[in-house]
Amino acid sequence: DDPRSGLATAQKEVKPASAFGLSSYGRFYEEAPQEQDELQRTWYTRGQNFVVCYSEVEAGAVFERADQQDEYVLLLHDREMSATVEANGETRQIEGYSITMIPPGNSRITATSGGRLVRLITTRSADIAAKAPNNDAYAGPHPQIPALEPWPQPRDGWKIRSYSLDVPDEEGRFGKIFRCTTLMVNVFPPQGPRDVTKLSPHHHDDFEQCSLALEGFYMHHLRWPWTANQHEWREDEHERCASPSVCVIPPRVIHTSAPSAPGSNVLVDIFSPPREDFSDMPGWVLNAEDYPRK
Repeated sequence: DDPRSGLATAQKEVKPASAFGLSSYGRFYEEAPQEQDELQRTWYTRGQNFVVCYSEVEAGAVFERADQQDEYVLLLHDREMSATVEANGETRQIEGYSITMIPPGNSRITATSGGRLVRLITTRSADIAAKAPNNDAYAGPHPQIPALEPWPQPRDGWKIRSYSLDVPDEEGRFGKIFRCTTLMVNVFPPQGPRDVTKLSPHHHDDFEQCSLALEGFYMHHLRWPWTANQHEWREDEHERCASPSVCVIPPRVIHTSAPSAPGSNVLVDIFSPPREDFSDMPGWVLNAEDYPRK
């Protein structure tokens, strides 16, 4: 009954590869922030094409980008959170429980209340990528991930685009998926503990999955297929990640994640570039009209 079972990518067998990437974990709840001042604390964790910038802020915290070369994402998951976004002469007041696409060029995010603020930025911004403590794990091209190529520009040009996450759940739709030219984000509704007899192990041939836990805790189960070269074999991973945390899952690695806290568990999946298979599913990408595929 998993909506992903109908995807074109769901039935493929795992193909042995000459090499696999490594998993990465960022446990922000037990690690010191990479940046800190009187108004913000920020942690960074990256994958091959993206960086998760997770911040706990007070009102007045500012995050600026000068000559940003590609589009990036602002996620305000807390309903009481708010911010002002300025980009290329445009100004928007952004409410909480929203996702916002910010265009290339010069931009500024100013927190207007305290809370959690997440930016998702591609690794084409070398200054941001360099802040991630796992940066060395992604030196050079990845054996299974193509070079990042942004998708086509929005139909009516670059501008700030903000979308509420207050979207009713719909049977057959998988989460709340939004995309821009560089990233795809899937925000799941709060979940209780998952039935461990109904997990969904699967893999992706040529892209990473990043899972950002915002509430509760998750058990991330990863299995590396065997190849002819025993030196490439790895032990299974069964990682408990409380929140906030990030798990980056390499291509071709069999994986499944189980929300496990007795109360509310919230997960956000991040992909860069956007996924073709999710985009193929009618009605799954909630802002598809704003962003053409070709």
